[in-house]
Amino acid sequence: MKTKYTQILVVGLIAASFLIGAYLYPHLPERMASHWDASGSVNGYMSRLWGLFLMPVISTFLFLALVLIPKIDPLRENIENFRGYFNVFILLLFGFLFYAYVLTLYWNLGYRFNIIQLMAPAFGLIIYYTGVMIKNAKQNWFIGIRTPWALSSESVGNRTNRLAGRLFKLAGLLAALGTLFPGYAILLILAPVILAAVYPIIYSYRAHKVERNRKVKG
Repeated sequence: MKTKYTQILVVGLIAASFLIGAYLYPHLPERMASHWDASGSVNGYMSRLWGLFLMPVISTFLFLALVLIPKIDPLRENIENFRGYFNVFILLLFGFLFYAYVLTLYWNLGYRFNIIQLMAPAFGLIIYYTGVMIKNAKQNWFIGIRTPWALSSESVGNRTNRLAGRLFKLAGLLAALGTLFPGYAILLILAPVILAAVYPIIYSYRAHKVERNRKVKG
């Protein structure tokens, strides 16, 4: 997907969030549910103003940061080599945030459902595609597994990203199972993604150590 079209679609989602929030402002309670526990029960509230507009504001600043990253990265030419994957990730990320925002609004309008169960497939999709993007990422300072060992060696970085990509895709599939097993949804979302993030760090250290030893012996 081209960068221009991605940015237009994301700006549209953010603008829609602000407009929906402004339209619904008179129809929502003074204190809005804003946080749910692992069982799907509300355990956090915020004022109507922040409940309606915090997510759009966060999305705005996040979008600006993601626009800026490819421009300030010293290896920005490498980002261009997988920019299509990065653009799709950006669109999915903001689609995910918009989906979460809409579910929150529905809940506060009086509809009742297991929000954790409905969020599970969305988490699964964004985690899975994170794996797709990381697997195709080239060496840079912001996207992928950015350990000192991965950054100091292009080959180690590429191998680490390929491994992380596979692990994140598996984690995404497991996260989506939370739709079928809502009682375990949080566990299915968090445990696999933590392992997918942590193990490549260890792998990059070991791979760099092996590569360095080979150079010394050679």
